[in-house]
Amino acid sequence: MSSAYTRPLARLIERLQRLPGIGPKSAQRLALHLVKQPEQEIHALATALLEAKQQVGHCQICYHLSAAPICEICANPERDNQTICVVTDSRDVIALEKTREYRGKYHVLGGVISPMDGIGPEQLTINALVKRVGETQPKEVILALSPTIEGETTILYLGRLLQPLTRVTRIASGLPVGGDLEYADELTLAKALEGRREL
Repeated sequence: MSSAYTRPLARLIERLQRLPGIGPKSAQRLALHLVKQPEQEIHALATALLEAKQQVGHCQICYHLSAAPICEICANPERDNQTICVVTDSRDVIALEKTREYRGKYHVLGGVISPMDGIGPEQLTINALVKRVGETQPKEVILALSPTIEGETTILYLGRLLQPLTRVTRIASGLPVGGDLEYADELTLAKALEGRREL
């Protein structure tokens, strides 16, 4: 860290840079903003960080982030118990909830199968998912994983495990709304064709 910063400020910038999506300039901007704030604001931020770390865990059913043993979605009697949407992490749950289209339950894997990163099925919540599907017998399990190589590998693996137990579907993937055909890559176009539906 440059000697232009006093040591406490340099330490703060270094810590902020460790956050995902925060580069050196963003870290510097945040640090300079924070040191200008009233002390009670900084205490409130520090308290919120500590409380989130201490109180937020995982739902015992779906593994979504929750401050209670059972998350609000799993505890909601108005949610459809007949469908389970399988996602990579809690960010995906939040994204799908924003659409207001899906009214079923979720299951958060905690990642995708990636041998290169040392992540196998045993590092994910796959066994819990298979057990849950076997016990609750939903009518459908929707695989909503990103169409990356690791995502596709995980989809194939889950399909083999779950198809004997229930109907397994996957979300369509392909062209984004407003996207131009000529700029799409081959895999995206292939997926768009594969995910086509009747008008």
